[in-house]
Amino acid sequence: MVDRAAVEQILGQVAAEGRSSLTAPEGRAVCAAYGIPTPAERLATTAEEAVAHAEAIGLPVVLKIVSPDILHKTEAGGVLVGLADAEAVRAGFTEIVGNAKAYRAGARIVGVQVQRMLAGGQEVIIGSVTDPAFGKIVAFGLGGVLVEVLKDVTFRLAPAGTGEALSMIDGIRAAEILRGVRGAAPVDRAALAAVITGLGQLVTDFPQLSEVDLNPVLATPDGATAVDVRILVDPEAAKEPVRFGREEILTAMNRIMKPAAVAVIGASAEAGKIGNSVMKNLVDGGYAGEIHPINPKAAEILDRKAYPSITDVPGDVDVAVFAIPAKFVPAALEEAGRKGVAGAILIPSGFGETGNVELQDEVVAIARRHGVRILGPNIYGYYYTPEHLSATFCTPYDVKGGVALSSQSGGIGMAILGFSRSAKMGVSAIVGVGNKADIDEDDLLTFFEQDDNTQVVAMHLEDLKDGRSFAETAKRVSKRKPVVVLKAGRTAQGAKAAGSHTGALAGNDKVYDDILRQSGVIRATGLNDMLEYARGIPLLPAPRGENVVIITGAGGSGVLLSDACVDHGLNLMEIPPDLDTAFRKFIPPFGAAGNPVDITGGEPPSTYRNTIALGLADDRVHALVLGYWHTIVTPPMVFAELVSEVVEEFRAKGIHKPVVASLSGDVEVEEASDHLYDRGVVAYPYTTEKPVAVLGAKYRWARAAGLLTNLSQR
Repeated sequence: MVDRAAVEQILGQVAAEGRSSLTAPEGRAVCAAYGIPTPAERLATTAEEAVAHAEAIGLPVVLKIVSPDILHKTEAGGVLVGLADAEAVRAGFTEIVGNAKAYRAGARIVGVQVQRMLAGGQEVIIGSVTDPAFGKIVAFGLGGVLVEVLKDVTFRLAPAGTGEALSMIDGIRAAEILRGVRGAAPVDRAALAAVITGLGQLVTDFPQLSEVDLNPVLATPDGATAVDVRILVDPEAAKEPVRFGREEILTAMNRIMKPAAVAVIGASAEAGKIGNSVMKNLVDGGYAGEIHPINPKAAEILDRKAYPSITDVPGDVDVAVFAIPAKFVPAALEEAGRKGVAGAILIPSGFGETGNVELQDEVVAIARRHGVRILGPNIYGYYYTPEHLSATFCTPYDVKGGVALSSQSGGIGMAILGFSRSAKMGVSAIVGVGNKADIDEDDLLTFFEQDDNTQVVAMHLEDLKDGRSFAETAKRVSKRKPVVVLKAGRTAQGAKAAGSHTGALAGNDKVYDDILRQSGVIRATGLNDMLEYARGIPLLPAPRGENVVIITGAGGSGVLLSDACVDHGLNLMEIPPDLDTAFRKFIPPFGAAGNPVDITGGEPPSTYRNTIALGLADDRVHALVLGYWHTIVTPPMVFAELVSEVVEEFRAKGIHKPVVASLSGDVEVEEASDHLYDRGVVAYPYTTEKPVAVLGAKYRWARAAGLLTNLSQR
C-alpha cells in the first residue's frame, strides 16, 4: 500500500516555496509513503533538542544538516557519524551548523537531522533519474564511495517489476559480494528488490521527481534501509513526448511504404539534380504506382505529365517526396497537407542539423495540423523492395529479401546498401531517418512487425527520440522477429552535469545497453557486426537449448573458438561419457574428445562427416561450431560440400540446429565459405570471431523470445 496523498502534500509545499529539492525529513516521509525503510530519525533545531532526540532514538547517532540550499551535505561538512554520547551530539550540532553557514552564506537551515546509526551490512545505491531518451529509469549498484569509483551499476525502465529488480541486483559485476563471500551472510535480496520496485512506482506516480538518490542503502541479511535520501524536483521532468497509437502509425506507414501514388516536389528533367535522380529511380526501379512530378516550370518530366502544384494532381496522393531547398518546404508542405498525403519525405538538409530548429519546428507543426507524417528531414530517402519503390536520389536497389534496415546517417545508409549488394543479402527495406523530426525507429518497428516481407530488423541510430516507446515496441517485436541495433556514440555520453550520483552515473552508454537488452534487442558494437548479424541471423535455425559443441581440425582454432564462445555468452557443453565414447570412435587416438572435439588436421573427409553427423543426431547438442584447417587430405571445397550435405540430410529428417564454421587456409577457403553460407551454414574465412558472434546474436534473440527449452544434459 502507498500513501499518494502524503507525497502530494509534500510536493505541493515544495512547489509553493519554489524549491527544486526536498529536505531530508521530507525525503524520508516520501520514502515512508512508498514503503521504503529509513532509519529512525528526528529533526532538531537546537543542540539540546538534538541530545534529547539522540537519547530517545538510541546512541550512537549520525547528524546531518537539513537545508534545501545544500544538496551535497558531506562536501559542506554537514555530516557527522558515530556520535556516541550526549556531549558529542551537543558539540556536533554546533559544528555542522557552523560548517553549513561557512559553506554557503545565507543558506536556509531548517535544522539538524538526528539519525540512528546503523552498523554492518553492505552499502548499495538505488536511484532514479529522468533520462533524455528513456524517461524515468531506476538504477542499482554498490553504494558509498565505490559507486563513484567502480560505476558498477545496472539500469531498467521504471516502474520495474520484482523480476526485473532481482535481475538488476544480479546484474552488477560485484553481485557475488551481495550473495555472501568469505563467510559473510548474503543480503536480503527480496528487501532490496522491494526498495527498487517501490522507488520505480514512486517516480512513475510523480514524474516531476527528476532525480532520486537512496545512497547508501544499507543491505543486511534482515532487510534494506535507505540511510540517506536526496530528491530533486523539476516540472519539466514530467513532460512526455508526442506519441501516436499503433493503429495511427500503421495507417500512415502502410500508405508510405505501399503507396498507390507518389508525387516528387521539385522534380527535374536536368541530370544531376536531386529531383531528377528521384524521378529516375522511381521510374527505372519498376514502381507500378502513379508518379507525379511537381514543377511549375515544366510540362513533362521523364514522360510523366508535370503539375505546378501537388494540389493540381487529379486523384489521391499517398507520398510526397520533397527535393526542394529547405526554405520552400513549409509552403509546399501546406499544399501537400491539403492534398491529404500520408507521408512527406523530406530529403533536403538545412533544418535542425544546421541549428535551424525553428524551421524544423514550423514544418512539424504544419504536418501535425494536416495529419501528415514526416520522414526526415536531411535523408537519402527510402527503399521498399516488395513495391519496387526506390524513393531516393542514391543508387537504386532491387534485391528482395527479408531484412529491413534503417540508418540515421546517409553515409551509413549507403554502406548498408553496398554491403547488401556485395553480400547478396536481400532486403525488404532501407530507410533513412535523418533528423527524426517525426517518424522514428518506433514507427518503423511498428510497421515491420506486421510486414510479412520482413523477418529481421537492423537499425543504426545515434539517439532515440522516445526511447521508452522504442523499448516497449522492441520488446513486443523481438518476441517474433530479431531486432538488431547499432547505437553510435557509445563513448560520448559521460560528461553530463547532474545533481545526484544516479544522474551522473546515468549519463553514459550503460543505460542504452541495459534497457536495449531488457527489450530483447541484439546490440551490435560496430557497423560490420550489425550487417553480419542482419545477414546471418535469418539463416540460422533457432536453437532449442544452450549446449554448444565445437568440432575442429586444428587445436589452435579450437582454443580461439572456445574463447569466442565465452565472449558471446555461449555455453560449451560438458560432454557426457557416452557421447565422449561415441566421438572417440571416429577420431585418432592422439585427438581429443572433450569440448572442443579435436579431430586433428590430417583426417579425411569421413572424419569430419561422422563427427558432425554425431553432433547433429544427439538431442543433447543444440548447436555446432566447426573449425576447419586447410589440408590436401580434405580440401576446402570438399569440406564445404560434405558439411552442407550432412546438414541438409538432417534437415530433411526434421532436425534443424544452428551450424557455423570458421575456415583457416589458403584463398580457396573464401569460395568454400561462400558455398556454406549460401546453404544456410554461417561460415567465414580467416576468423574465429565472426561465426561465433553471429551464433551468439542468434542465441541472444532466442533467449529474449523465450524459445529455449533449456534441455538438460541426460
